[in-house]
Amino acid sequence: MSETDAAAAARAALASLLDARLPLPANALDALEHYVALLLSANERLNLTRLIEPADVARLHLLDALAALPLLDAASPSLAVDLGSGGGVPAIPLAIARPAIRWTLVESVGKKAAALRSFVSALSLANVEVIADRAEALGRNPVLRERFDLATARACAPLPVLAELALPLLRPGGELIAWKGPLSDTDDEVRRGRVAIGQLGGGKLRIAPAGAAELGGHTFVIVPKVAPTPSRFPRRPGEPSRHPLG
Repeated sequence: MSETDAAAAARAALASLLDARLPLPANALDALEHYVALLLSANERLNLTRLIEPADVARLHLLDALAALPLLDAASPSLAVDLGSGGGVPAIPLAIARPAIRWTLVESVGKKAAALRSFVSALSLANVEVIADRAEALGRNPVLRERFDLATARACAPLPVLAELALPLLRPGGELIAWKGPLSDTDDEVRRGRVAIGQLGGGKLRIAPAGAAELGGHTFVIVPKVAPTPSRFPRRPGEPSRHPLG
């Protein structure tokens, strides 16, 4: 199956999965179909996704990203940052679905960042920019530190590490949304995450179901930023992963 045919099949599969909770603007399905074709074509050269079957792409990439739309609509952010953007999920589908939000995609691997820039150009996404750098470096950049209303991350890092990467980029009053598998309040990742969040200016985290039965037990972890992050965070690149807080 060609990338064009696979993208059309993914679009049809997505259309059957969407419901009234996830309203999309006119022509969004056209743009999402185009994005899938771009992603699958680039995936032949780069390791951007292991999911290539149309039904899987529709469910585990597109629907998984768009499931956060009720959370985005409730938060009403103007500026959003996506960490570890990889092949562009969740940020590119969300940027298509909510064009009023300005997105900064952060991807430290240069070839992947270049692919993301090519997607943004081909899709004419004026509300998206791509930065090829590490989140730790951006968190110490005086222009970007505590600038964003929203941070998103999917399959980026365990919660204690992700908190140190994301919270320095959020303004007080902002919010982190992390895509996770099944999680409960008693899980060790959540326990350690709470400890880290408390050191970084974050408030009480909550766990919300993804809301679509087709996504199984997927959850969102939502963390509000309630106070400025101490200047010692984030630590130097690699340190949050080697020695996580919590």
